[in-house]
Amino acid sequence: MPDVSVWTLVFLVIAAFSAGWIDAVVGGGGLIQLPAMLLGLPGATPAQILSTNKISSLCGTTTSAVTFGVKVRPDRRTVVPLAILAGLGSAAGALVATKIPMSWFKPIVLVLLIGVAIYTAMKPSLGARTALRFDGRDHYVAASVVGVLIGFYDGAVGPGTGSFLIFALVGFLGYNFLQASAKAKIANVATNLGAIIIFAFNGAPLWILGLIMGAANMLGGLLGARTAVARGSRFVRVIFLVVVSALILRLAYDVFWG
Repeated sequence: MPDVSVWTLVFLVIAAFSAGWIDAVVGGGGLIQLPAMLLGLPGATPAQILSTNKISSLCGTTTSAVTFGVKVRPDRRTVVPLAILAGLGSAAGALVATKIPMSWFKPIVLVLLIGVAIYTAMKPSLGARTALRFDGRDHYVAASVVGVLIGFYDGAVGPGTGSFLIFALVGFLGYNFLQASAKAKIANVATNLGAIIIFAFNGAPLWILGLIMGAANMLGGLLGARTAVARGSRFVRVIFLVVVSALILRLAYDVFWG
């Protein structure tokens, strides 16, 4: 593990806690955690940073997924195929992550996020209540497609995965924001785990640092999940729009000035 000063460790722990809270509510914790790791670990390789970020995120998403699972009780018949295929998609994405130029993805993701933000902002009732758009087998097939596509994206690229999952579950499948957040967290556990397995085979993760940050991310995830459950879908929708807007600004900077 690269030498890390006490102050750098404190900085990374605070970033991990904040990322865990945001990730539990609407996803997008990587907006905080990844830049913090890039600043705090200038000597680390990209693979080390990406894989260590996944270890920390896995701790937080697992905690928030358990909290949502107990308090929201998402439908297992939807969650199971969504999570399994998201994990497999993430592993496949991680395998090709080093072979696909990031410059190909960022403009596309930027356009998609702008569309997500406009669509959500223009429809105040979106995600206020659950009104499923598919029945029976079609519903589970749709959930599986969402899982594998966004899982692949998470393994290959990553930024905004949680937000894309929530939007797909709200806008495409018809869940309310709270139910979508619960399912997205469970799927996110699978995507993080799938990517970690691939990275671990290449010896990339900084395990000790990842677990220390993971403990802070876990606390943030627990608090964030409890906050989301207590405040409901309206609160989640507002935070969703804030996080998506921040993602848009970050990606716009990378595309036009990075």
